[in-house]
Amino acid sequence: MAFSSIDLAIVIVYLVAVTLFGAHFQKSQRTLRDYFLGGRRLPWWAIAFSVVSAETSVLTIISTPGIAYSSNMDFLQLVFGYLVARVVVSFILIPKYFAGELFTAYQLIERRFGRNLRILTAGLFLVTRALAEGVRVFAISIVISVIFRTGVFASIVVITALTLFYTFKGGLTAVIWTDVSQFLIYIAGAVVVLVLAVHAIPGGWAEVSRLAVASGDKFSFLDFHFNWHQPYLFWSGLIGGTFLTSASHGTDQLIVQRLLAARDMRQSQKALLTSGLVILFQFALFLVVGVVLYAFYRHHAPATPFTRPDRVYPTFVVTELPMGLAGLVTSAIIAAAMANLSAALNSLASSSIMDFYKPFFRRDASEDHYLRISRLATLVWGGVLVVIALAAQLAQESVLELALTIASVPYGAMLGIFLLGVLTKRATSQGAFVGALGGIAALWMVLVAPAFHFTPIAWTWYVAIGTTVTFGLGWVASRILPASEGKS
Repeated sequence: MAFSSIDLAIVIVYLVAVTLFGAHFQKSQRTLRDYFLGGRRLPWWAIAFSVVSAETSVLTIISTPGIAYSSNMDFLQLVFGYLVARVVVSFILIPKYFAGELFTAYQLIERRFGRNLRILTAGLFLVTRALAEGVRVFAISIVISVIFRTGVFASIVVITALTLFYTFKGGLTAVIWTDVSQFLIYIAGAVVVLVLAVHAIPGGWAEVSRLAVASGDKFSFLDFHFNWHQPYLFWSGLIGGTFLTSASHGTDQLIVQRLLAARDMRQSQKALLTSGLVILFQFALFLVVGVVLYAFYRHHAPATPFTRPDRVYPTFVVTELPMGLAGLVTSAIIAAAMANLSAALNSLASSSIMDFYKPFFRRDASEDHYLRISRLATLVWGGVLVVIALAAQLAQESVLELALTIASVPYGAMLGIFLLGVLTKRATSQGAFVGALGGIAALWMVLVAPAFHFTPIAWTWYVAIGTTVTFGLGWVASRILPASEGKS
């Protein structure tokens, strides 16, 4: 079944509606606190959904079912680490963030270690977040180009311009409330796919269960074997997921900004802990969808064999869903992309203004001036992401996986610096800087090791290795090198 004109109309209506919905929050944006923190008036449950939506990309929606389709539900072991990390961040880092009027995660680093470390961590965030988000824009532009039959350039401009419009107008308030609506849409889309796929399988759920067991128990999600080379085992998932999410949710402005927007510390903690339950449900849903699609295609072989497992979910949407529902689920995929993009634009702008522009260029300007410059920064970052997305066309198929791997390199150093700051009193600015350099160097050695015929280490261990080296080396260096501008 081809993508119909009705499906196309649904997608267009969705794009227009979400853009106008986000833009109408412009009237409440009067100060930097409004633009970057939603005036700290946002309810905890909306922040919880927004956190999940912000960490969910197009790749999550189309690739997670593909993992279960080609293997089983072992990926869920990584999510267990996501849950542990939320406890760590809630009770170690969030209290530090609410000890003062902070707009970015990196202001905490300046308070503890001084300006140089704040510049380093904020700079690492800007570079890696822009890279990762630019690649994601390219990924969703492929979906847009297929639907509208436009070139990749036009598709990139369309999706970026629409998201940029409501982010520019409504700030974080618009981002969070559109996140909530987009989360509900893409979850509804996955439920629709699940129900219709089960209904189309002769024997229904009983047949899904039979085929899952006959194929090596596709519903399995616990594997207690240990090695350094497989990413989705219990220990690599639990430990690796804990370090990865502690870094992304405790040091990355994309998530920290949402936590800072809560009304108080307890509401922020409640939002983050609740988001853990939501993310567990979300990944379990996507993985079950993958198992069901495996059973579906055993009975209804695809016209063309799948070359990659991440083509399974979008192929089912385009070819098997009834008219109208295909447009709804496609809108759900686009919803996840726009939610992630809007989050990135606002967090990039907030770090640019609060960590660089305000302290270095205009420390005492008016709120109106900062608000204008913040919106300008949002536009500039939109242009940067377009350029990165266009450059991503030149890379091979592995560019998405490569971008995620590169992002893991600074995450370890950033988390190591934060932990040195909040868990130790003797760590110094110089020591933390040396530790960060050592952590990044260690990760690059891990990345290039396969080129010298060493067995590769699974990517789930990258942040754990970087954090451990940064913290350990930073602690030792702090005891050897003289203290400088850091504060204890």
